[in-house]
Amino acid sequence: MHEYQLLEIMAFGFALALAFGFITQKLGLSSIVGYLLAGFCIGPLSPGFVADSTIASQLAEAGVILLMFGVGLHFKTDDLIAVKGVAIPGAIIQSAAATICGIFAGMSLGLDLTSSIILGIGLSVASTVVLLRVLSDNNVTHTIHGHVAVGWLVVEDIFTVLVLVLLPLLPEIINISMSLQKDWVIIKSVALAVLRLSVLWVFVMGVGGKFVPWILGKVAKTRSEELFTLTVLVIAFTTAVIAASVFQASFALGAFLGGMVVGKTKVSHKAASDMLPLRDAFAVLFFLSVGMLFAPKFIIEHPLLVAACLAITLLIKPLTATIAVTILGYSPRTALTVAAGLSQVGEFSFILAQEAKRLNLTGDAVYNAIVITSIISITLNPTIFKNITKFEFFLKSKKKLWKIMNSIADKKGKKRNKNQELAQNLLPAKELLKEKIAIVVGYGPTGKQITRALSENNITPVIIEMNVDTVNALTSQGHFSIYGDSTKKNILEAAGIEEADYLIITLPSLNITSETAALAVSLNPKTRILARARFLSSGEHLKQIGIAGIAFEEQEVAKSLTALLLDDLERQKILQTTAEIASEEK
Repeated sequence: MHEYQLLEIMAFGFALALAFGFITQKLGLSSIVGYLLAGFCIGPLSPGFVADSTIASQLAEAGVILLMFGVGLHFKTDDLIAVKGVAIPGAIIQSAAATICGIFAGMSLGLDLTSSIILGIGLSVASTVVLLRVLSDNNVTHTIHGHVAVGWLVVEDIFTVLVLVLLPLLPEIINISMSLQKDWVIIKSVALAVLRLSVLWVFVMGVGGKFVPWILGKVAKTRSEELFTLTVLVIAFTTAVIAASVFQASFALGAFLGGMVVGKTKVSHKAASDMLPLRDAFAVLFFLSVGMLFAPKFIIEHPLLVAACLAITLLIKPLTATIAVTILGYSPRTALTVAAGLSQVGEFSFILAQEAKRLNLTGDAVYNAIVITSIISITLNPTIFKNITKFEFFLKSKKKLWKIMNSIADKKGKKRNKNQELAQNLLPAKELLKEKIAIVVGYGPTGKQITRALSENNITPVIIEMNVDTVNALTSQGHFSIYGDSTKKNILEAAGIEEADYLIITLPSLNITSETAALAVSLNPKTRILARARFLSSGEHLKQIGIAGIAFEEQEVAKSLTALLLDDLERQKILQTTAEIASEEK
């Protein structure tokens, strides 16, 4: 069945990922652990079915692209600028500390200087995929803590790109006796790498910033779900491939920039909801591909090297990050979040080790050490992240240390942290809040009347609409409106469902009403839901979902027609009476 290798990977891989993911969830562990185990089961070092590692790695790369594109959708340029003061110096400090420790550990255990440098750099870089997964699982992606962590990894990714560019020159760089001419070659290579990244940024944000909104707007007007989703996929993968093939950057960085461009458009929420299922499925393939690389024999053969790598990843990196974030003026909670998120190794480290092997700069030992460290740290990372509160309580018990950490944060960033946390934690709709907030689904004649009534009663309306022209018009009028499907979780969340006092569904579709209402109840049981329905027979079903009030078209039409009939009968009676009186007078 060699011609069906792709289907085999997806069939066996997803099936095992489902089984092991379910088991690990039941055991109280992260599903990521299950996915890694599933990957090992289809890898070359376990009996039975063996997946094609080349195809698996390409599918995993697609997962990284989709994930980073999704991050870009929500991570605005202002967010990146807002955390540059901690992300840039913090990432440099932490990367340098981990690299130095890796070099020392490698040389102490018999590795040459070149291999030790590659080991150190590989251990200094964390996995963006794992970080985003744990941030999402713990609902901190859109807080100041999450933004600092993501910004930190964006800086690390750029740093890794520069390292990959300079990797062929590594032997010359570490050669003390190299000539001035070679110095110039190195300087030129670094300058070209920085220039390429700068041109990539300008190209994507400049050219893409004009073209992407235009094409998305045109496609959105067709009302075709398939075409819209396809357009978003084209943007994600095209920017990733252009970044890698033209600018020698990473797929992930290109996809991230593409997501930032789409995130500036009025259809960003719709794009995010369409990408979510694909992103989650391909993210599973990433963890499967990592699990396929697991070699248990290496742990037995090189226990000290593995232990040293784990110590750097699980102790040195988090400790350095905690100190750096604290010194740079952020709260202990932010410091612990960043530290926990960075206590793992991931995809860029694999790329770095593979490239070093290809250039004959290092052997299998460094590659295997990074892979083993990655698998163990990724397995432990969700548990570490869930115990951030316990780490915080521990620090509080050390009163002197806790006082020092908070005093530094208070002096350097108390006002900034307070303002940023408020800005990041509040939902977009809440920013426009007057007294209460009501989400209106649909802006037809009924939606218009409802919106007008809400505004007149000092209730802020937030409109969800599937007509992009209507959304543009509402935005220009000063209304908060979202283009998207109300049955999607992230659309309701973007509208502010967790803070909404009312959800008013003006669409007649029973399916849309049922799905939207059920989702809204799960996100905020306190929201009062009012809805429109066609038939009285659907009333019991809608009430069971949690809808407080229902306007039935069937009932309203019956009332209106009855009123019309009675008015007409009354009119006919008057006409008849008038005619009779006139006849008698004659």
